[in-house]
Amino acid sequence: MPITVSIVEDDPSLCKGLARLIGQTRDIRCLGCYANAEDALREIPRTPPEVVLMDINLPGMDGIECVRKLKELNPSLRIVMVTVYENPERIFKALTTGAIGYVLKHRPPAELLNAIRDAHHGGAPMSSQIARKVVQFFQTNVPANESEELSGREKEVLELLAKGYLIKEIADQLGLGFDTVRTYNRRIYEKMHVHSRAQAVAKYLQHSPPTN
Repeated sequence: MPITVSIVEDDPSLCKGLARLIGQTRDIRCLGCYANAEDALREIPRTPPEVVLMDINLPGMDGIECVRKLKELNPSLRIVMVTVYENPERIFKALTTGAIGYVLKHRPPAELLNAIRDAHHGGAPMSSQIARKVVQFFQTNVPANESEELSGREKEVLELLAKGYLIKEIADQLGLGFDTVRTYNRRIYEKMHVHSRAQAVAKYLQHSPPTN
């Protein structure tokens, strides 16, 4: 069955372009396009897609607030931000409100399609530029109250999670067993008091100094 997708984007040409791109892909199907958050909040809960592509800069209510409200209505929605913004504050806000990925609009179409597939399969897709910015946060001194309980190995796992690696890929990268990495992943969430990879990354972003 194709992966179902809804698009929230106020630029008509871009919205049509995304819908056309998805329409040309056998394993993904577009359920609808919405030009503003208000329409999305009214229609998406009626026929929930498996993945939502969300712009940030919408007329009226912005995309980040729309994510928050959609997640309140349907916590299982997997929402990927598709935007031109790549500053840390916006990344943090998008992730903490419930987005599970962050992809830049100017990336190649194949990257966007892969992000949809990754999100559908439980991943946290990020453009390479966004991943680099996230990694920069791990190269700075994180406040002790957020990081002192994490072991060196747990920090390695968390950094790879932030880069978008799946658990199996992390296991291969570190030479560990799948179940071992899954255990590290669970401990990271417990120690950071979060419930997802996006929330763990966002917590680091929140407590890290801004970067240019």
